[in-house]
Amino acid sequence: MEIVDYHVHSTNSFDGKSSIEEVCKKALDMGLIEVCFTEHFSVDPRDVSYGVLNYEKYSLEIERAKEKFFDKLKINKGLEIGEPHLKQFKKDLENQLIKMDLDFIIGSVHNIDGVKLRTYIQNKSKYNIYYDYFNEIYNMVLNSDIDVVGHMDLIKRYSYELCGNYSFDDYREIIKKILIAMIDKGIGLEVNGSGYEDKVGEFYPILEILTLYRDIGGEIITVGSDSHWYGNLAKHNLKMMNVLKEIGFNFISTFEKRKIKNIRI
Repeated sequence: MEIVDYHVHSTNSFDGKSSIEEVCKKALDMGLIEVCFTEHFSVDPRDVSYGVLNYEKYSLEIERAKEKFFDKLKINKGLEIGEPHLKQFKKDLENQLIKMDLDFIIGSVHNIDGVKLRTYIQNKSKYNIYYDYFNEIYNMVLNSDIDVVGHMDLIKRYSYELCGNYSFDDYREIIKKILIAMIDKGIGLEVNGSGYEDKVGEFYPILEILTLYRDIGGEIITVGSDSHWYGNLAKHNLKMMNVLKEIGFNFISTFEKRKIKNIRI
């Protein structure tokens, strides 16, 4: 089975620990055929990643890696944009993205109302914690130019110890609305392996969401480790691909110049 990793951070992200070259060397050692770097990016001054990414430096490092690993590894350039739907920053985001030559964009919710998730959840009921997060995802899908939704139920990373994991049935309605909107807009779903490294011990999103997405016609799906250190690169990707195959997915998606290319599982 051909393995790719479509959620990778390098030292170009505020929390990245490995260089692009180190990641690419690890990818070759592991037999990966393709990696897509997805550096953190935000135009919201309240976000920890604001002003961190030097896009020119990032692009130069990508081009150098492409030259060095030519014909050995496909290397793509992407972003993980935090809260790309916020109206007050929308024009700024559009003005910056138009200058960028990107292969792939992940849309993620790391904050609600400019507040980090781990802080936002304090002094709220379990139901509201999860509902508010899913509602924010829904707003992002409706109001963003993105390729996939990243780690769709990430909120469980922060709320797990406080109030436990969530029951899919409690949020089926809002989750289905999200998935339908994604399909209507041609936005895909990411399966993210970083949850295996957390106390939740499962990927993002849960199996029920992946199954529902498939059942209602969802086909665009990417697989990513969300690695911030080369040692976690594609760590659980094969496992996730096998799960997707069992659910009934025949392909995983890759992107070039923001156009979909499928790889058979």
